[in-house]
Amino acid sequence: MSRRPSFRPSAPSHRAPAGSGYWLYGQHAAAAALANPHRHIHEILVTKEALATLEGQRVPLRVPPHLVERGRLDQLCERDAVHQGVALRVEPLTPPALEDVLERSGPVLVLDQVTDPRNIGAILRSAAAFGAAALLVQDRNAPQESGAMAKAASGALDVVPVLREVNLARALAALQNAGLWVVGLDAGGVRLDGAAYAERRVTLVLGAEGAGLRRLTRESCDEIASVYMPGNMESLNVSNAAAVALYELARPL
Repeated sequence: MSRRPSFRPSAPSHRAPAGSGYWLYGQHAAAAALANPHRHIHEILVTKEALATLEGQRVPLRVPPHLVERGRLDQLCERDAVHQGVALRVEPLTPPALEDVLERSGPVLVLDQVTDPRNIGAILRSAAAFGAAALLVQDRNAPQESGAMAKAASGALDVVPVLREVNLARALAALQNAGLWVVGLDAGGVRLDGAAYAERRVTLVLGAEGAGLRRLTRESCDEIASVYMPGNMESLNVSNAAAVALYELARPL
């Protein structure tokens, strides 16, 4: 995964009270959080084996780690979490301003009421892999940053900025005013062809599984497109659809 500039966290400069933040787990997620100098780390819990792995990768341990048994991490993390022997108690990252995001290169991803944190994490991972500038979600209909999201993102949560907007239609209008071409991804649209956007910067909008794009969101798009699927499946999981669409936009012409 390519490294990108970090962004500021929501935590104040002084140490937050005990019990604040959330548990972020998994070696890739933990390494990316520790490498982000603006991510506020409260504490590091790690097994002896996982600590040796992090030290071998020269991951900066910005607070003294506490050695624990795996059972302690099993208790702290979400049920069936694959923590890989490491968990950090961290503060969520503050969403950057839209104008700051637009200074970054690449397409902007917008999610219309996608609520599964693992899907959002997987979309972030694809966004990092294919050079997306940011991910924008509707504030009241999207989950908060969490350990499950960070684990699914495999480090991308500290690489790709996540914006939260109250009014999605207004946010799309702001992106259009900034010169981006807003493409809604939905069944029945024209075939998504990366070559058609060679001279335009794209905002790619994806809807919730099952419901798809809401009417107002569809009406706010410049066009509706769908990924090419020659097989006999009608649709893809939203995170898979995002990965295919991002590849189509990024592939060499």
